[in-house]
Amino acid sequence: MGPWYYEVVSFDGDYVNLRRTDIESDELNPVALALLPPEIDVGSKLKCEYFQYEIIG
Repeated sequence: MGPWYYEVVSFDGDYVNLRRTDIESDELNPVALALLPPEIDVGSKLKCEYFQYEIIG
């Protein structure tokens, strides 16, 4: 499944708000912080494939 590409927009408690960058969308996707790499920060670029996230920029 995927890949889908995201940018980290903000942190909200135990969740991170992600915005898709591979399609035009202003919709935010909340994802549990525990599912994401620990090194992420606002502005990090992520790739999601088979529901595994990796930092790409």
